[in-house]
Amino acid sequence: MKKPSQKTQPAILYTIVPKDLAGHLFDVTLTVASPDPDGQVFALPAWIPGSYMIREFARNIVRIRAESGGQEVALAKLDKHSWRAAKSAGPLTLHYEVYAWDLSVRAAHLDQTHGFFNGTSVFLRVLGQEDRPHQVDIQRPADPAAKTWRVATAMKELGARRYGFGTYVAGDYDELIDHPVEMGDFQLASFKAHGVPHDIVVTGRVPNLDMARLQADLKAICETQIAFFEPQTKRAPMERYVFMTMAVGDGYGGLEHRASTALICARADLPGLGTPKGGEPGEGYLRFLGLCSHEYFHTWNVKRIKPAVFAPYDLQVENYTPLLWLFEGFTSYYDDLMLVRAGIIGEPTYFKLLSKTMAGVLRGSGRLKQSVAESSFDAWSKYYRQDENSPNAIISYYTKGSLIGLAFDLTIRARTHGARSLDDVMRVLWERFGCDFYQGGGRGVGEAQVEAIFDEVAGARLRTQFERWVRGTEDLPLAKLYAPFGLKLVDERKSGKPSLDANIGRDPLGAKLSQVHEGGAAHRAGLSAHDVIIAIDGLRATGNPSNVDTLLGRYRVGDTVRIHAFRRDELMAFEVILQGERAPGISLAPAAPGRKAALLKRPSSM
Repeated sequence: MKKPSQKTQPAILYTIVPKDLAGHLFDVTLTVASPDPDGQVFALPAWIPGSYMIREFARNIVRIRAESGGQEVALAKLDKHSWRAAKSAGPLTLHYEVYAWDLSVRAAHLDQTHGFFNGTSVFLRVLGQEDRPHQVDIQRPADPAAKTWRVATAMKELGARRYGFGTYVAGDYDELIDHPVEMGDFQLASFKAHGVPHDIVVTGRVPNLDMARLQADLKAICETQIAFFEPQTKRAPMERYVFMTMAVGDGYGGLEHRASTALICARADLPGLGTPKGGEPGEGYLRFLGLCSHEYFHTWNVKRIKPAVFAPYDLQVENYTPLLWLFEGFTSYYDDLMLVRAGIIGEPTYFKLLSKTMAGVLRGSGRLKQSVAESSFDAWSKYYRQDENSPNAIISYYTKGSLIGLAFDLTIRARTHGARSLDDVMRVLWERFGCDFYQGGGRGVGEAQVEAIFDEVAGARLRTQFERWVRGTEDLPLAKLYAPFGLKLVDERKSGKPSLDANIGRDPLGAKLSQVHEGGAAHRAGLSAHDVIIAIDGLRATGNPSNVDTLLGRYRVGDTVRIHAFRRDELMAFEVILQGERAPGISLAPAAPGRKAALLKRPSSM
């Protein structure tokens, strides 16, 4: 007799109820029809894919119990995120409460205004039965404040109606935790990108939101990216997509999923009906569109094209890979470039954004100590756990990774005389490792395979570039790489402006040094991060950075000033020899006025 497949066996059943809005508690019920006869083990993920840090979500489980046939079943805790239930003859049910008060894209949040959760925060995994279908009954809160709430998720409806409470279904546990859920009184709009429905969900108070402009701009971005990966078919890899946005007073962030993204932004960054029509987006709205573009590009690059170590994920421990420079860095390279190709911004604005990234990378000395491959591998312990010394010790695989993408793009275009580009590398990765990932392909890409594809597209060995740019710490020769494309890159150091070469934050006593850059005036004088400057040559310093700039503006480079500062509760004095501003001032523009940059032209594909 043929053994039934996991997919045809009884589904894993969850019910989730926003139980206490003021207390921020979700009540979850989990039923397993045929638990492990030796004792079923359950575990909550320790991290969420896309955010490379152990977060120990199980610490938010307030209480938990198990029962079978109306009888209590003993639960033994195995470690910080796992439990084993005692043997039971019939179906096993777990009841547990989850505290949800993390207003971010990574976890869960619940109050009288809305509810949000990622599955990694609320759905215990049934070990050994992850491949079975998983059903979720999302119930409406009993609180009268929630009587008009709706539900937004990319998860497929089973008994529920679109945007309604009820039952949803996922093919397996991996899919279940890849569909975050938003519930509340949100603003909603929809559009189609190459025939695929896309929803825009905005939670939070955003008066006079210009949803029509948001629809038009996101449609342009989405269609551009779909055509990028599938230029012939223009076929999207999902049946439906949802942009979930939480608007707050001040915030920024996003997390990608296979058919949706969770975003948080400042409400001022969203377009208003009073904003002048026409022209390019303002700074805040441009930042939001760049975030949307970044997370949407991840639909292909990291959600389907994955590092081998992510296929599949091990959700209980760190998953180390040296390839995040490609999956996050290249996504960062393309996010703003897609805004140009979609016609949302022009060449001058794009060059300003690119110049800002270049200046940021050159700002910290950590770039000379850590490669992007090392930065990728150490994401769990260094990039996601930054401190006051991080600029002096590490490099971002996002920002330098994006510039490495640019450097490879320029290199491939030059070597193939404009016939090929980094676009072709991404499409080859998609065709060989991504397009069938959730249809039985399920294969990640390794380091050697990545390098082989670059060589294949470029028609030449690029080992030297990988050694110097990816595994080395050299500054990228972008000025030289740009020259054949009619672009001029200039590093204009602001040497005439005296500076402490430190980042300054606010403190009730004065100007707090949040970060002190290695080799700068503050460092050489003995000042340290967390010192609070209260006076410069006898004049009071405040927490406003412009106040410090004003005080230093009366001096020249090379002058000595006496600074009084508190370190902890001790007053100290420092003699500081002012240096010139060391922050790079990068400018990028066509070498000849009026000339369009060849870089922004799309070469023919392979």
